[in-house]
Amino acid sequence: MPDINFQGPAGRLEGKYFAQKNNESPIAVILHPHPLHGGTMNNKTTYRLFETFVRHGFSVLRFNFRGVGNSEGTFDNGVGELSDAAAALDWLHAQHSHTPEIWLAGFSFGSWITLQMLMRRPDLKRFVAVAPPMGLYDFTFLSPCPTSGLVVYGTADEITAPQDTENMLKKTTRQKGITISAAKIIGADHFFINQQDDLAATVGAYIQREMGQPGR
Repeated sequence: MPDINFQGPAGRLEGKYFAQKNNESPIAVILHPHPLHGGTMNNKTTYRLFETFVRHGFSVLRFNFRGVGNSEGTFDNGVGELSDAAAALDWLHAQHSHTPEIWLAGFSFGSWITLQMLMRRPDLKRFVAVAPPMGLYDFTFLSPCPTSGLVVYGTADEITAPQDTENMLKKTTRQKGITISAAKIIGADHFFINQQDDLAATVGAYIQREMGQPGR
């Protein structure tokens, strides 16, 4: 898993990159939680998402947003971080220009950025949003939703009430043919501290289904 650096809008961004031997593998970028609250690409849930996509045959990039770790720049309240995510997608796609599918996944703050990217990147095939922080950010932009994906949340989330996530999913309209799947993990808090295996199994099952992969 080599350390890599690539150019972002505010300077160099650092990341971790795993490339499958098949250059035509599907690809995924993983986005970490809030930079001002300890969020980095090495966050446990962010890493678990990374590992799950690798295990299911994806070439995967996780990276630090501007101002985190060795990434240059300073926190930009989501605006610059959205541009960082676009740069990461562009970098990974350039390494795998013949990929059949591009996925984007994020945890907490990273899921907010993920869902915003759907509105800007029609090349995204699927998304995974883990614990989107409904009570902290405006998600009304997500209507109609242009891309199918998975939303995972816990019943014991102390930051976003599960009912808020469920209400958002009910209110969000979809473009024709678009499906938003929802997975509720019983007993999980916002950080899935004791449910990392359940989270990985849930995301892995969704990838298998959408990619038509046999059970593992």
